[in-house]
Amino acid sequence: MSDTSARIEAWRVGFIGAGRLGTALAWSLARRGCRVTAVVSRSSAAGEALAEPIPGCRASRGAQEVADACDLVFVTTPDEAIESTVEHVRWRPGMAVVHCSGATEVMALGSAATQGAMIGGFHPMQTFGDPEAAVASLPGCTITVEAEEPLNALLAALAERLECRVNRLPPGARGRYHAAAGYGSQFINVLLSEAVKIWRSWGGEEEDAVKALLPMIQGTLMSIERSGVVGGMPGPVSRGDVESVAKHVAGLRELDKEILGLYSELCLRTIPMAEKRGGIDRTTAAQLERLLDDACRKVTDCAQRR
Repeated sequence: MSDTSARIEAWRVGFIGAGRLGTALAWSLARRGCRVTAVVSRSSAAGEALAEPIPGCRASRGAQEVADACDLVFVTTPDEAIESTVEHVRWRPGMAVVHCSGATEVMALGSAATQGAMIGGFHPMQTFGDPEAAVASLPGCTITVEAEEPLNALLAALAERLECRVNRLPPGARGRYHAAAGYGSQFINVLLSEAVKIWRSWGGEEEDAVKALLPMIQGTLMSIERSGVVGGMPGPVSRGDVESVAKHVAGLRELDKEILGLYSELCLRTIPMAEKRGGIDRTTAAQLERLLDDACRKVTDCAQRR
């Protein structure tokens, strides 16, 4: 056993916050040999639900109890509560305090650092719904780690124990990083919402649209996994099918100018990718640009007249 692995198993781990992320992470760590020993939550029921399946873990009465009983504390409160929560606790030199937010800078834990604690970030790039389902979906995802040594090595080892990839982030980049993550999470919902609006235009239902589109999305994701973002790109723009794009524009113009505006902008951003892939030449790219620029101008004109 390596020194880092031995340290992981020796450290007592606690959680301040027992929401979906905190619960899934605590259960995952406990099932992989980590000593999850204490938790506190604004909801005593949530704290007890997190602790109940973990042998030796107890629901504490306050955050200070967790800090006193543990060597590594995960702060899994809502983002806006992280800094104030940490400020109201006394921390020990040498212990570690880590938040699991994607957007909040690590220096929100600064009051712990001034007391000699190590601080860091440990953000799983995964959606968290039902905690048990989240435990099952965690292996294989990426966990973004931000910390100085020796905590950096410990957190990376924890991520690897969870069977996750490690992404390291420099200080000050969390806003950009979290925005990037949004393109792979909530913006997919937005795109599907737009597709459902179109689907409903002929009397279709959302359920049917989702069932029809999800296999396509999964196929696209498999292509990206095999061939990369550019190489795995499908669709008429990627193959230079100007006629099909023109039909899309005409159909969407009759339906909804705002839907057409988003469609045109997405297609325009697809063109450089298609050129890079080698699917279209500059002449075809220029044809597509003229068609889509014209659609965007007409949408803007309509908006200004309103």
